[in-house]
Amino acid sequence: MAPARSRKLWGGRFSQATDPVVERYTSSLAVDQRLAVYDVDGSIAHAKMLGRCRIIPAADSRRLVTGLQRVRRVVAAPGWRPDHRAEDVHTAIQQLLERTIGPVARTLHTARSRNDQVSLDLRLYCRDAVARVQQAIVRVQQALIQLASGHTRTVIPGYTHLQRGQPIVLAHQLLAYVEMLARDSERLVSVERRINVLPLGAGALAGTSLPIDRAYVAKLLGFPRIALNSLDAVADRDFVMELLSAAAILGVNLSRMAEDLILWSTEEFGILALDDAVATGSSLMPQKKNPDVLELLRGQAGLVIGQLTAFLTVMKGLPLTYNRDLQWDKRLLFESIDLTRDGLDVFARFLGHVRVRTDQLNRLLETDSLCATDLADHLVQRGVAFSDAHRIVGTLVALSERQGKRLQELQMNELQQVSTLFDAHAREILDPNRSVWRKRSVGSPNPRLVAQAIARWRRRLNTR
Repeated sequence: MAPARSRKLWGGRFSQATDPVVERYTSSLAVDQRLAVYDVDGSIAHAKMLGRCRIIPAADSRRLVTGLQRVRRVVAAPGWRPDHRAEDVHTAIQQLLERTIGPVARTLHTARSRNDQVSLDLRLYCRDAVARVQQAIVRVQQALIQLASGHTRTVIPGYTHLQRGQPIVLAHQLLAYVEMLARDSERLVSVERRINVLPLGAGALAGTSLPIDRAYVAKLLGFPRIALNSLDAVADRDFVMELLSAAAILGVNLSRMAEDLILWSTEEFGILALDDAVATGSSLMPQKKNPDVLELLRGQAGLVIGQLTAFLTVMKGLPLTYNRDLQWDKRLLFESIDLTRDGLDVFARFLGHVRVRTDQLNRLLETDSLCATDLADHLVQRGVAFSDAHRIVGTLVALSERQGKRLQELQMNELQQVSTLFDAHAREILDPNRSVWRKRSVGSPNPRLVAQAIARWRRRLNTR
């Protein structure tokens, strides 16, 4: 029998206490204590199954469930801290249960290993995390749509290579962000399918000789599938890697959005103004108003990418089945999910505090040949091959630059010097505010189509 000082689930064959330095290094309690509620939920289902299958007496099963329900209320309470002497959250829960209902608590670990137990806890956490991140994504989408709804006719330049390209409406770009976030949400749905597989019942690696009912446990915990290979069940962390990957892609998308808004908030662009509530200042320059929230969001992507890279590196050389290296998965996962949720929450809040500087937009629209493509399309409608139309309009642009004029300032005789196919309507085409209305293709920045897209998104998000 293990000495009294050994409080570990595996202490039976050990005769010495763990070295304190080793104890501190191997303890996972500081990290995995956030799994406490999930651990109890999994244990309640396991206890019910043990009684149902008559592996333990029905009365003991009922006492376990009642005790675990009491324990759940304790660990779910704000400020709960486990006994710091416990090796991990599983030990902490087990010891709390023993103090609650006595020696019968020791039957709970029947037909279960920490290997399949921790995999279950992690899957329950990940399933919850997916739901919470998806809810946070929706809040950002709703904030973007709210901002976009007031700017379906606000014309700004669209950019390629950070050079002005063609006129668009501001709402169209904001809806592009909504689409990006929708893909992030879809990725999470896909990951959730592979999270939603019950590992419990795999034991340490080889299942159990006891007559357990895994399908019953799966039903209690809402898992549609059961892991069909005990080795893979305890070794699988693909779902963690996928969730980290989805978080990293989401982080990159948020970073790209933040970068656009950072640029737009500069005097050089002058598209957005920041409220004091979401900006910070300089300790030296009194006039500064900085988009620190966006810069932190942009930098956050690097951290989430790093967590994915770190865990891929941890996993790459692990043999089947369980190895203690996997203890690091929780730290990386928790930090990634925390950053992701915090970033989404602050971005949604930020979007409610920006103002579009409509008084500044004409400056951006009048200083470049934004409608050159429209002019080429005008020639195409008059029977000119597009490559020829491209060359003709390019010649006009070069002419305007030599004369120090904007393309819009060229007179009709100057247009016709390059091509007689330009008619009296050609100069009207060079108006950016008219350009967006001429767009016909589905998904273009025509204000009417953009307003329809906003309505579609509102219906979609209100039903989720």
